[in-house]
Parts: sequence; structure tokens; C-alpha cells
Amino acid sequence: MALGLPRGEMLSRMSSAELVEWMGFYSLEPFGADAGYIGHAITASTVANVNRIKGQKVYKAEDFMPKFEKQTQSIDEMLQIAQMMTVGMGGKDNRMDADPGAE
Repeated sequence: MALGLPRGEMLSRMSSAELVEWMGFYSLEPFGADAGYIGHAITASTVANVNRIKGQKVYKAEDFMPKFEKQTQSIDEMLQIAQMMTVGMGGKDNRMDADPGAE
């Protein structure tokens, strides 16, 4: 794994709130395989541009980036998904440990 931890160990250390923070960060600053596409897109646009016909449009790297469907979710939906993923993969939701009456 890119983070240097097995998935189970990572989920045992990370709360669902932290997982949601990482998901939000990723939506702003992609990392991992998705970020790697830019190098291939630059190469593809360079090859396309040196082989284009005179007068043909200049290609940009963005023209060769994969387009993935983006979903709009509310904060509650994101938290619910993060909670399901955390618990479903053997992690622990630390919010469940909080006892509202123990103040």
C-alpha cells in the first residue's frame, strides 16, 4: 500500500473522521494512481502535437486526462459512507465509544 501500512492496521489506527478528512483532501489534491495520469497525458499531448497537421488545434494535456464521473454528496452522506467503510473493513469508529451521559 502507498501509505506503508496494511489496510487493516491503517483502519485500526484511523478514525472515520480522519478518513473523511483524507477523502476531502484527495478531492482537492489527488494522489496515487490518479495523479500519475498527468505524466501520461503530457506525453500523449506532446506526441499528438508533433504529429498534428498544420492548422489543426493544439492539444493540451487535459485533452488526454481520463474523465471520471464525479458524485455530489452531502457531508452526512460522506460520513455515513466513511463509517460503513471503516467498520466494514474491520476498523473502529471511535465516535461510538463516546458516552453522551458521561460528562
